[in-house]
Amino acid sequence: MQSAINPQVSRTAAMAALIGTAIEWYDFFIFGTASALVFGKLFFPHDTPWVGMLSSFAIFSAGFIARPLGGFVFGHYGDRIGRKATLVTTLLLMGAATTLIGLLPTAAQIGVWAPVLLAILRLLQGFAVGGEWGGSVLVSVENSPPEHRGRYGSFTQMGNGVGVALSTTAFALASLLPEESFMSWGWRLPFLASAILVVVGLLMRMKMEETPDFTELKRTNSLAEKPIKDAFTHSAKPMLIVAGLKFSESVFGFIVLAFLLSYAVQNTGMDKSVVLWANVIGALLSIGVFYLFGVISDRVGRRPTFIFSSLVVIVSAFPMFWVIQTGMPLYVIPFVVLIYNLGQGGTYGVEPAYFSELFPARLRYSGISISTQLVTIIAGGMAPTIATLLLAAGNGNPWMISVYLMLSGAITLVTALIAQETAPRILAKHRFNTRQADEQADCHATD
Repeated sequence: MQSAINPQVSRTAAMAALIGTAIEWYDFFIFGTASALVFGKLFFPHDTPWVGMLSSFAIFSAGFIARPLGGFVFGHYGDRIGRKATLVTTLLLMGAATTLIGLLPTAAQIGVWAPVLLAILRLLQGFAVGGEWGGSVLVSVENSPPEHRGRYGSFTQMGNGVGVALSTTAFALASLLPEESFMSWGWRLPFLASAILVVVGLLMRMKMEETPDFTELKRTNSLAEKPIKDAFTHSAKPMLIVAGLKFSESVFGFIVLAFLLSYAVQNTGMDKSVVLWANVIGALLSIGVFYLFGVISDRVGRRPTFIFSSLVVIVSAFPMFWVIQTGMPLYVIPFVVLIYNLGQGGTYGVEPAYFSELFPARLRYSGISISTQLVTIIAGGMAPTIATLLLAAGNGNPWMISVYLMLSGAITLVTALIAQETAPRILAKHRFNTRQADEQADCHATD
């Protein structure tokens, strides 16, 4: 079925996945940046800076609490009615929530209702993105030949790099405004720009075809009647493996992209634009890095890339803060860019192919969405909040955050060491070697 896929179809599907995912992640990540720079002051103005930052990161984390619910709901419909219709819905929800955040009045205008409405819209963002990622992954992977799943699957993750770069660039440009203008109306511009991006994304997704795997399931009447229940019943082990494999990437990514910004500005006196531009450069570079690791995984297997990046997270956990504490952009920017890409590339860039190959097609949307979104509650969304609490517990010394990062890397490392390999080329090579060994054993037995 998949071996007959036209390469042009694979490329078109990969680009559609990249653009749609870039828009979704743009919407999701501008909230993280605003949490570090804006929301604590405008929506929690009566709190101390520490409490204000903690409160804004708590609402940031609320989006991750809603993501599993989105994974359950959209996973079900993605396995029942198709990938395309589900992805159109998630994009509409995300775009609406993000645009409305840009129109929200602040606490000075409507009091306590400001943070309440902010939290509701953040929950809607999380609900939408909970169903987005799994579907986008399947659009790229299920439209690609088995031997190139790593390559084409990485396009979905490249969309993450584009989204991070766009969101961070938007705030970096807005931050060039005078402080009073930025805090008054400038911060709203990146949120309002989402409306334009969503229109572009919808046009791309409306033109997409349904994936061959789902089309075949529908043709042969093989769709799962209760995909959520079946996923837990028949694919519980792959779901646990996926959670362990994703743990390090989630913690590390959100520590670097969300927490480090507020830490550098408040604890080293570094200008916020320095860290913002470090994130932009790192995100842009990640577009090529994710693709490179995807291609590598097609050749050497999925497990080695996960092992490599989890080791990078463990080794860089303490040096990352040592470099940040210098407050010197000449050191901070290249180091943050380097560790972000090496610590994320081998895991995040390879997740679409690896995770898809762990599940049967009829349960794939549900299995991927539920397992990845459940782990992001603690490993992703809670990471900035946990880091803030650990920093406070250490009286401003980040050593406990470094230990937290090392533990997250160890979880993924151990999972990768015990997980099965799924890359078709490696499996074929293993079967060939096994067959040769059996033939040689038979020859020796005959002799």
